Amino acid sequence: MDRDELDALMESWLLALRAERKSARTIKTYADGLRAFLRWADDTSRDEIDLDPATVNAFTAAILDDGAEGTTARSRQLAVRRFSAWLAEEGEIDADQIAHLKPPKLDTKVVPELDDDEVRALIKACQGRDFVDRRDEAMIRFMLETLSRIGEVLAMGVDDVDLKAGLAVVRRGKGGKGRRVPFGPQTGRALDRYLRARRGHRLAETGALWLGDRNKTLGYPGARKALLGRARAAGIEDFHPHILRHTGSGRWLGAGGSETGLMAVAGWSNRAMIERYSKATSEKRAAEEARRLNLGDV
Repeated sequence: MDRDELDALMESWLLALRAERKSARTIKTYADGLRAFLRWADDTSRDEIDLDPATVNAFTAAILDDGAEGTTARSRQLAVRRFSAWLAEEGEIDADQIAHLKPPKLDTKVVPELDDDEVRALIKACQGRDFVDRRDEAMIRFMLETLSRIGEVLAMGVDDVDLKAGLAVVRRGKGGKGRRVPFGPQTGRALDRYLRARRGHRLAETGALWLGDRNKTLGYPGARKALLGRARAAGIEDFHPHILRHTGSGRWLGAGGSETGLMAVAGWSNRAMIERYSKATSEKRAAEEARRLNLGDV
């Protein structure tokens, strides 16, 4: 298949993804992966681009050889595999030759969690009474307690929060799965303060729960910038919003919460996610147990 034909089909594929209601971030990730594949094909002077195991493996190997993380290589390869599957479904190619292609293995990394002092410092960094202070504290508390992803939080509407019941609805969960999440009095108070401050916003009548400063809407770049700013003020390095989800998971298990309850709140259907998210907490508890056992005392 030549490059021009693939370019045209890529636009059709992205349109199909939008029709399937894939999130904007998912579509961008797939588009970036496929464009990286096409650039690699150009750089390697391929007049005809074959979507076969040998070609896609060579592309994946080139990404890794350039020093990219395994997650990046896996994401890029997945985009090409999904594109190939769509081409086969649409009858644009005879068969999906890379349907069973194995993704590159990922290094097992321990995602850092915030300790109690860092959590308190992060919340303290939001002290103040203006709109942005109220918003950022409410968002941080909500993400920590409900284990919600930042994309899920930003997709929420005002009507999705029930302060009296201490419940919120996450409608745009990963994979299109919605869920209800509980929150306690501290988070409820922070949300109430934010909602009262929100009444004076120019866009107060819109349905979106979270609004930006300067009378604007709030998207992922603005929310990420705000949270990173609070982390810097709290003296927390290497922060990213997803750390709040890992931290909340660790706090849940550390407080004696059940794995079943954690899965329900976090929106997981696969128990393997518990091990992934609780690895740092498990190692911390193992270290504390080892110190208590003191088996080196011989």
